[in-house]
Amino acid sequence: MNKKLLIPIIVVIVAVAGFAGYSFAMPKSKAPKVKVNGTIYILPKQFTLNLKSGQYATLTVALLLPPTQSLGVTSATNPPPTGFGSLTEEAVIRAIITNDVTDQPTSALITQPGRKVLEAKILSDIKSQTDTKVSAVYFTDIAVQ
Repeated sequence: MNKKLLIPIIVVIVAVAGFAGYSFAMPKSKAPKVKVNGTIYILPKQFTLNLKSGQYATLTVALLLPPTQSLGVTSATNPPPTGFGSLTEEAVIRAIITNDVTDQPTSALITQPGRKVLEAKILSDIKSQTDTKVSAVYFTDIAVQ
């Protein structure tokens, strides 16, 4: 066999073996884990509610909806009332939030543990009183005065 032909063949074999070894030795990259699995729906109108101490709270609430949850249909000829979004049972959800937050002690909103308990209560009430599939409730903005 010719030496000029033998050297390129050896180089090709070493390159292929090196690439194969590198491909099998490298760990496969995993798909990134989804951190928010669903759609965040922010209720368009803020809440202003009375608290137990005579103070009041202004808050904005967001809901985590599954990707399959319908937000309803809005059209230019039949828009939702002012301050309401396109979520089908939004009026009922707003009533639940109003009832659950009204007359709470101030600590329920100004401490993290208090907010978590209140968010869990609202979530439980939404699940038991509506057909809307909500995974989580978030207070996105809060002011207590």
